[in-house]
Amino acid sequence: MATQETQKVDEIISSRRAMMMLGGTALAGLALAGTAKAQSVTVTDNDILNFALNLEYLEANFYYLAAFGTTIDVANAASSAAGAAVYGLTGVGTQGTVSVKANAKVPFASVAVGSYAVETAIEEGKHVGFLRTTLGSAAVAQPALDLNLAFNTLAAAALIGPAFDPFASDANFLIGAYIFEDVGVTAYKGAAPLLSTTATGKAYLAAAAGILAVEAYHAGLVRTTINNLDPTGSVGYQGLTQKVSALRATLSRAALSSAPNPDDFGVTSQNVSLAGAANAPATVIVDADTNVIAFSRNTTQVLNIVTGGGAISGSATVSPAKGVFFPAGMNGVIK
Repeated sequence: MATQETQKVDEIISSRRAMMMLGGTALAGLALAGTAKAQSVTVTDNDILNFALNLEYLEANFYYLAAFGTTIDVANAASSAAGAAVYGLTGVGTQGTVSVKANAKVPFASVAVGSYAVETAIEEGKHVGFLRTTLGSAAVAQPALDLNLAFNTLAAAALIGPAFDPFASDANFLIGAYIFEDVGVTAYKGAAPLLSTTATGKAYLAAAAGILAVEAYHAGLVRTTINNLDPTGSVGYQGLTQKVSALRATLSRAALSSAPNPDDFGVTSQNVSLAGAANAPATVIVDADTNVIAFSRNTTQVLNIVTGGGAISGSATVSPAKGVFFPAGMNGVIK
């Protein structure tokens, strides 16, 4: 694991331009080398759902591995006992495998955290199943996913340390989940304006709103549980969320034409303490703007986070974006 601090999350709509360099040695090492191509793509409703499906493959496999020790396409005793379904991986594009260490199942010490992992695994798996069924023959295949070394790369970039294993303990699992959940919320929020006003687009929008709500439930529970494990910040878990958020915000800003105000916050406010509660910082369960409206990210911002800077090179976008969790890139038009 590692030690302390974080800060910032969220944003997603249509533009695929970018103008800021990542900067910093650690982040520069994450940027994808090669020829950058600013690309203008006309996307359909199915393309937007397939972008979401790529992300759901990632989340579902993370939770299945943590809760059951298996991927979403393979049943074992633990997944069968929990009633978790098995999902197909085939579809449009290049089907890949999941890279993960042996014995990835988290040795949960807390019944509550373990139960959360099982419930979330089942729910994220159902998101995969729903999107695959909705898209039918247009559904993309599961791309290659890295749920092993990718965490080390991001840990180094976030100044957490050279290695991080999200499957090592309850706390590590929660920090790993924290990496994904807020991004999922912002991705679905940002995708909403991209959907058409056709009957199909409206149906997809309703479904996306429902999935966003579930992702927000997950994100809030992760933040609450981390605060429960480290209520004063003395253990260091709150600090880890600050570092993760700071990295996400930096990668997100790199996909914008100018640097916005911080859009990603860790689980506590380091500048505010609760009245009458010594050494108890105010919690940040809701990650949102000053009007308490959820942040959103455009597709390039999301790609730049999940590929560790692979969507931006200098002042141009890179397509397909590759790196970190998606070593070969995503499948589909938006990549």
